[in-house]
Amino acid sequence: MTAPSSARGSDRWTFLTSHARVLLRIAREPDVRLRDIAAGAGITERAAQAIVADLEAAGYLTRTRVGRRNHYTVDPSVGLRHPSEADRPVGDLLRAFLRREDAPPEGAPVEDVPAGRIPAEAAPAPGGRTST
Repeated sequence: MTAPSSARGSDRWTFLTSHARVLLRIAREPDVRLRDIAAGAGITERAAQAIVADLEAAGYLTRTRVGRRNHYTVDPSVGLRHPSEADRPVGDLLRAFLRREDAPPEGAPVEDVPAGRIPAEAAPAPGGRTST
């Protein structure tokens, strides 16, 4: 007899990785502190720091020092990393998860979106890519 799925540990997985959670938090709040990123993602500050470094090295975000804090800017045009999704920009993923209050007013051009923010209601073009 096989054990129920929860006994095998299959209830421990999630759809989003820590990298996705960190990137989403930064897209929502470009001036967020590492300790707040870590707390929100359920990881250590050291893990959050390593993930931010990974995302920066891969071109998903840039970090600018502003006084004693960091300001992050997300590049929504960078493709997703897995080969089966590499033709899709990370902006598609971000738009799917960002709250509506993070969105600019209806009809606002993408250039008017505050740094690090992705418009939630911008839908992908029929060919897959967006104008962002």
